Amino acid sequence: MGAVHGGHRPVPAAGPFPAPPGAAGPFHAARAPERPARAARTAAGGVPAAQAAARTAARVLWAALVAVFTLVLLVPGTAAHAAVPAAASVPAAASPAAPANPGQVVVIGVPGLQWDDLDRARTPNLWGLVERGGSASMSTRAVPPPGRSLICPVAGWLTVSAGQRAGAPGDGCAPPAVPRPGPGGGASVPDWSRLTAHNAAEVSYRPVLGQLGQLVVDAGGKVAAAGPGAALAAADKSGNIGKYAPSIGGLGDLTPYRLVVAEVPDLAEAWLRGRPGDGGPLAALTDRARREAVAAADRGVGAVLGRVPPGATVLLGGLSDTSPTAHLHVAVARGASPDGAPYPRGLLTAPSTRQDGLVTNTDLTATVIALLGLEAPNTVVGHAWRSAGPGGGSAAATVDRLADDDLASEVLREVRGPFFTGLVTVQILFYVLAAVAFRRGWGGSRALTAVRGVATVSGAIPVGIFLAQLVPWWSLPAPMAALVLTIVAVACVVAALALAGPWRAHVLGPLTVVAAITSLALLADVMTGSRLQVNAVGGYEPVTGGRFYGFGNIAFAVYSAGTILALAGVAQWLLPRGRRALALTVCVLYGGLAVFADGWPGWGADFGGVPAFLAGVAVLVVLLSGRRLSVAKAVLIGTAGVLAITVIAVADWLRPAEQRTHLGAFVQQVLDGEAWAVVTRKFGAMLGITVGNWPLTLLSLVALAFLFLVLDRPSRWGASALGRAYALAPALRAGLIGALVCALAGFLLNDSGIAIPAMALTVAVPLTLTACVRALRLSPPTTPGRASEPAGTTAPPAP
Repeated sequence: MGAVHGGHRPVPAAGPFPAPPGAAGPFHAARAPERPARAARTAAGGVPAAQAAARTAARVLWAALVAVFTLVLLVPGTAAHAAVPAAASVPAAASPAAPANPGQVVVIGVPGLQWDDLDRARTPNLWGLVERGGSASMSTRAVPPPGRSLICPVAGWLTVSAGQRAGAPGDGCAPPAVPRPGPGGGASVPDWSRLTAHNAAEVSYRPVLGQLGQLVVDAGGKVAAAGPGAALAAADKSGNIGKYAPSIGGLGDLTPYRLVVAEVPDLAEAWLRGRPGDGGPLAALTDRARREAVAAADRGVGAVLGRVPPGATVLLGGLSDTSPTAHLHVAVARGASPDGAPYPRGLLTAPSTRQDGLVTNTDLTATVIALLGLEAPNTVVGHAWRSAGPGGGSAAATVDRLADDDLASEVLREVRGPFFTGLVTVQILFYVLAAVAFRRGWGGSRALTAVRGVATVSGAIPVGIFLAQLVPWWSLPAPMAALVLTIVAVACVVAALALAGPWRAHVLGPLTVVAAITSLALLADVMTGSRLQVNAVGGYEPVTGGRFYGFGNIAFAVYSAGTILALAGVAQWLLPRGRRALALTVCVLYGGLAVFADGWPGWGADFGGVPAFLAGVAVLVVLLSGRRLSVAKAVLIGTAGVLAITVIAVADWLRPAEQRTHLGAFVQQVLDGEAWAVVTRKFGAMLGITVGNWPLTLLSLVALAFLFLVLDRPSRWGASALGRAYALAPALRAGLIGALVCALAGFLLNDSGIAIPAMALTVAVPLTLTACVRALRLSPPTTPGRASEPAGTTAPPAP
C-alpha cells in the first residue's frame, strides 16, 4: 500500500514533447497539402501492405481483449472473486468470530526450525505432525535488530503475544529472560515495562504486548506457559502468566488451561551460544551442530505432544531465525480448525498471504484467537490459518515443496541486487551505443536494424522477469546464470513474436505486441493468484513479508506502462480509419478493467497504484480524443483517482474484519488515528529507496535524457526520430505522455519511490526507440539543415 501524499502535476497543453516544426494538432500530425494521398498512406503505416499487417495485429489484440473479458465473466475464481472477494479470501464457515466448537489450543514454538531440517528418520515427531495435519512455510514478520535482516527469538515471541510486528531493545539477539516466580505457580516477565515502552516508542507498528494472554484471561480462561520464550507470548498486558514452568513436564495436567504455550528452545540455545546478543558478527551453526539441535528439538516436541489433552488443537511454528540470514520457517496445524473440521493433511494458507503453503506468525495469533472463539481486536493484523485443500501428496512431497520455497526466497535475496545492477549497467550501455548510432550515424542502416532488435528485446525484459517464474531457476546449480538466461530467453521469444509477425511493418506494431503481452500476462497473473510475482526478482519475497499478493510496485510499473502503450497501439490502428469512437471505447473499457484489477481487493489490492494508473489512462484518453490537457482537467483526473481508491478501500473496510485486505485495514487505521504513522513510514521508505537506490535513480535519469536529448532532437538522419514517430503514429505521443504521467504519480504515491519510474521507463523507452527506428526507415533521410521540414511528407522507402 502506498502512502497518500503529493498530487498530480498539471501537464502543459503541449505536453513534455515539443512538436516538430510544421507539425499540427496535439499529436504532431504532419500535413502535406501538395501530396495528400501519399501523406495519408504514410500516417497509416507507410505502405499498403503495412495496413493489412496492422489490421492483423489489431485483430489479434482484439481477440486477446475478448478472451480477458470472457475470463472475467466465466472462469471460476475470477468473476466470482471480483464480485465477492470475501469468498476467495475466507470461507464463511471459517470466521474466527464464531468457531464451531471452541476448545483448547497448544502452541509449540521452535525458534529457527526450517523445512530442510525435517527428516523422517531424525525427526519422527515433527514428521508425524506433517503426516497428520496441515503444513505451510511461516514468514516471521517481526522487527529485526538495527542494521540486520534476521528476526531474533524474543521478537518472534513478542509478535505472537501482540498479533502485530514487535521488536526487542538492543543491537543483537539475546535469550529470553527467565520469568520471576509468582503466587499460585504463576510468574511475571522481567523488564516487561521496558519491552512495552520500547515497542510503543520505537516500533512504528504500535504492537500491544500481552494482547493474546489478556484476551484469554478476560474471557475467563486460564493460560499456561512452559519456558521463558513461551512466557513472553502467553503473558497478559501486565506481563503476568497464570501458570508457568521451565518445561512442559512442570505444568502438570494441562486440561484446565484454554491456552498452553510451550517453548522448544534447542535450536535457539545452540545458536545463541555464539554470543549474537552482544551485537557482534553472527555465525551459522555448523551442519553437525544444527543436526544435533534439531534432533533435540524433535524430542522436545515429542514431549509436548505426549502431554496434549485429547481434542486440543496443536499449532507449531518456527517463530524466528537462528542463522545470520532470515528464512521461512515451519508451520504445522493438527486438530480442529476454526470451523470445527480437522485440518487435513496438505498445505495451509491464510487470507493474509493468499498463497498456498504460506502463512505468517501474526496469523498464528489470529488462529489461536479464532480457535478459542474470541473476537480479535483491530490491533491483531493476522488471519486464521485454513486448509488450502486436501493434499494428495505424501508428507515427503509436502516437506520438499516447502523446503524449495525457502530455497527460492534465499536465492532471491542473493541474486536480486546483482541482477538489478547488471540490468541498469546493460541498459545504460545500450542507451549510450544507441545514442552514438543516432547522433553520429555509425553503422548506417544496419546499426539501426540492430538497435531496433535489441530495443525490442530490452522492452520485453520486464515481463520476462515475471514469466521466468514458470521455470525453477533457483534450484539449478548456477541460479544467477539460470535466472539471466531464462529472462533473456523469454524476452527473445516475446521480441520474436513482435518482430516476425505481419505487424512488424507498422511503426507501432512491435511496441503494441510487446506491451500487450506485458499487460495481459500480468493481468492474468493477478486475477489467478499472483503466482508469477512470488520470489521473482521484480516481485515480492515472502521472508520479508512486505506483500504476499496483488500488484507489487515494480509489477505495477511494468503493468501500467505496458497497458497504456498497448492501448495507444490499438488506437493508432483505429484512428486513421475514422474509428475514433471505437478507439476511445477500447481504451476506456480495457483501461478501466486494468485499473479495476490493480485496485480491487480480490486482485491487485494496490492502494497507491489506482490514482496513478487512472491518471495515466485518463491522460491517454483525453489526448486521443483530440483535446488538450488543462489544469482543470488535471485536477479532475487527480480527484477521480483519489475518489476511486477511496471507494474501493471503504468497500473493503465494510466487510468483516477477518476478510479485509490492507486497503480496508488502512481505513480502520484512519478511524483509529493511526494514519499519520502509516503515511510517515511509507513516505520514509519512499525517500530511503529513492536516495539509497542510486542505480535505479541513475537509470531513470539516463533513460529520460536519452528520450529527450537523443530521440527528441534532430539526428544524423535529420528531423528528430521521436518527431517522425509522432507524425507516422500520432497515438504514440498520447501513450508515452500517459505512461510518464502514471510513472510520476506512482513515484509520489507509493513507498517504492524511484523504482516505479525506473521500471516504467525500462518498458517505455526501449519500445519507443523501436518505433522511432521504424519511423526513420519509413521516412526519407534529410540533412540536419532540413530538420525543420515536416516529417513524413514524402513517400517512404520500402520497409
